[in-house]
Amino acid sequence: MSPARSDAMTKTTRPPAPYAATPKPPETPTQRLDRLVHATAAPLTGGLSPVSLSLALADWAWHLGVSPGRQLELAALGAQLLKDTLRTRDGTTEGAGAEDDDPRFRHEAWATWPFSQMRAGFRNTEAFWREATRVPGMTAHHASMVQFFARQWLGMMAPANWLATNPVVLRDVAESNGAHLAKGLQNWVADVSGVATPEALAQQNLFKVGRDVAVTPGKVVHRNRLIELIRYEAQTDKVHPEPVFIIPSWIMKYYILDLSPRNSMVRYLVGQGHTVYMLSWLNPDAGDHDLTMDDYLRLGVLDALQAIGRLSGNPASIHAMGYCLGGTLLAIAAAALAKSRTDGVMGYTGLPLLKTLTLLAAQTDFSEPGELGLFIDESQIGFLDNVTNGKGYLSGDQMAGSFQFLHSRDLVWTRRMREYLMGEREQRNDLMAWNADTTRMPARMHHEYLTSLYLHNALATSSYRVDGRAVSLADIRIPVFMVGTERDHISPWRSVYKLHHLCDAEITFVLASGGHNAGIVSEPGHAHRSYRIETRPAQGAWIEPEHWAAGAPVHEGSWWPAWQAWLAHHSSRKQAARPIPADVALCDAPGEYVMTRYTER
Repeated sequence: MSPARSDAMTKTTRPPAPYAATPKPPETPTQRLDRLVHATAAPLTGGLSPVSLSLALADWAWHLGVSPGRQLELAALGAQLLKDTLRTRDGTTEGAGAEDDDPRFRHEAWATWPFSQMRAGFRNTEAFWREATRVPGMTAHHASMVQFFARQWLGMMAPANWLATNPVVLRDVAESNGAHLAKGLQNWVADVSGVATPEALAQQNLFKVGRDVAVTPGKVVHRNRLIELIRYEAQTDKVHPEPVFIIPSWIMKYYILDLSPRNSMVRYLVGQGHTVYMLSWLNPDAGDHDLTMDDYLRLGVLDALQAIGRLSGNPASIHAMGYCLGGTLLAIAAAALAKSRTDGVMGYTGLPLLKTLTLLAAQTDFSEPGELGLFIDESQIGFLDNVTNGKGYLSGDQMAGSFQFLHSRDLVWTRRMREYLMGEREQRNDLMAWNADTTRMPARMHHEYLTSLYLHNALATSSYRVDGRAVSLADIRIPVFMVGTERDHISPWRSVYKLHHLCDAEITFVLASGGHNAGIVSEPGHAHRSYRIETRPAQGAWIEPEHWAAGAPVHEGSWWPAWQAWLAHHSSRKQAARPIPADVALCDAPGEYVMTRYTER
């Protein structure tokens, strides 16, 4: 444990009524043997369960093997696609060049033979396997897995990835007399050896936390063993009396919402006259192995709410906002508080009321979680448990690898092609620097959230338990503001939209352009941003997501001003701003927990 963290622990403020989770039974020698075998195999399989993958492949192979009619259909399709590929010649390739719907092949050089034929062959191979992976009788989960991994394999073999088959790279080699290819070789050697080049070291020194990013002035005003609570200094003479309480996901450093001053959501909110509190999660290590979902709810949300009530002069109500899994946790807390207002939750009573609820790219129904759900079944969770139980946590590298896998075309193959074949290193920006600042998840909490939310969908079925009692999102009555993003592979917007099914509160839904992160960090003035917005009144009728998207008007620009106007509408008249009392400040923002890094081992 680092000295900074030891010092932080001496200042811990304990909740009034500790909530003890059921202890796990000790590991037996045979369980230890299984865990060691699986942990040893994990690096060879990319952390994926070989059993889960084998079952999916066997499901596909057996059903295809006993379907001669389907085999004949695929044989005919393959013959037709092969014929189309062989017929391709210069000037006959439709949709090539700038009109290609695949960005890897939009350069004009792909419209010339023989590269046009390579492109056509690859696209026809993709078309064949899209059809070949659909075999009647397979389970939906196995079918999705086979389709996904077929795309991954084809993505690796794309002609755009290789020197001899990429005309853009070949042209660049000729024009640079091989200088760019030599630079790419240097990049490859640096990555393989782990010895960074001077340029890479200079890039790593950009966007330091507390110097370049996470620089909105504020103080850490509360700390426990899991979170630091930051209160930001007022930037206006008058502020709304209801503070905004932000809960980021625990799988990310909080400062994605306080990046550079130009695109900091926190700075934008305080500039509009809001008092803002932000959670900064601890980056756990092996000693935090047994932290649970209950601990994250108790220490992360409820303890912070109590502190905000105390530090803000007991405000009657607050605006609560959660991002990604932080939003899911906030929804759980809101449902529990709505059900148990008089009795309290987990020993906390007299907490400030939630006046509004904002959920950014946050799922509450995990029945259709997108491609991330492909990696979540009983076999995969058991395999991950054996990997994490030895370390005590899921490492940041493992999480980053999973997200890269979902976006392998752009984050792996296209990037590596430009870095290794054309010598072009991506110039680091604040969002990339944040993304490289990885976090961890305690082993037990990781198991619980995958099992209860993804596998059993307990929150959507009103079977998620808090304080021994099931909570229901139907108990939420306060106004809700939700944001989904169009290209989100982590929290698909149609999945986020499902809250309309689960509660009858007034819901203002925004569908923003961009992905899971870029669609949220969408400050005013950001080019090429747009959003749709509509409000469903309380008890309003259900509208299918596709119909909603077709009917909601498109607005150019950032959705932040629309949210701020919504917050202001649900806030009281502004009052004189008060400074942060010196006697409650533990340290300056961004605090100590966000700085904590541990060496992966």
